[in-house]
Amino acid sequence: MALPAFDYVKASSLEEASKLAAEKGDKAVLMAGGTDVILLIHGKAIPADTVIDIKGIPGLEEIQYVEGEGMRIGALVKLYDIQNSEVVKEKMPALADAARYVASPQIRRKGTMVGNICNASPSADTASILVAMNAVVKVYNAEGEKDIPIDDFFKGVKKTALQPGDVVTGIFVPELKAGEGSAYFKHSVRKAMDLAIIGVGAKITMDGAKIADARVCMGGVGITPLRAKNAEQILIGNEITDELLEKAGVAASQECSPISDVRASAEYRTDMIRVYTKRAVKKAVETLR
Repeated sequence: MALPAFDYVKASSLEEASKLAAEKGDKAVLMAGGTDVILLIHGKAIPADTVIDIKGIPGLEEIQYVEGEGMRIGALVKLYDIQNSEVVKEKMPALADAARYVASPQIRRKGTMVGNICNASPSADTASILVAMNAVVKVYNAEGEKDIPIDDFFKGVKKTALQPGDVVTGIFVPELKAGEGSAYFKHSVRKAMDLAIIGVGAKITMDGAKIADARVCMGGVGITPLRAKNAEQILIGNEITDELLEKAGVAASQECSPISDVRASAEYRTDMIRVYTKRAVKKAVETLR
């Protein structure tokens, strides 16, 4: 695969990466795994003439879980490692499921969860579950560290809230407390190496037999991952029944605005949102901590 000419810099620190990224602006792109960046450069989908490789920066390759707080996934943690991490599978199995859905084993051994969200594809497998689980994107720049709530992170197709000089250092996901569960489902034509036709992530909080809180996020049916807020309100305060799940699924399907393309029609995507919202909510309840 022939690539256009570009400058390659392997940064040794966050300060170095941030400074160069700020100086170059949109002419620079940060690279962790490179599975998205290289393809974007090859297709001239980004105007970058400088690639800043952050793989040499220490401290970004760990999964850290703190009881009572949550989980931090470093910017260099591979999707394959998230998929197979015992602590992720035990504490937040929906994250492991979402990581497993991404592309192929070969891609997952190189690609990262941080890269998956920074690419800002509306159908990114990890985006919907991270939104549902109310994650926070951890960022470093010249002014220090800052947090971007995941609800504010995605701004459009291939667009995020990141500014020149921002370096994502990781993702923080609040722990699932007693009575909380989450789930992610993807629908695609093939089981591997295929973009999601749609995806749905859900986090449910129960208070006894009733739903106390709900976060449902839909992928692949808008220019960003979309919260199904009407569906959430239908769920909150009620006991789980097949009728309630159907109402929530219908509400979610009415909140999305999918397109038709070679993989699926808008009508098909809309109906699959109805189906997979029900499945995601039901599984989230079945996996309560």
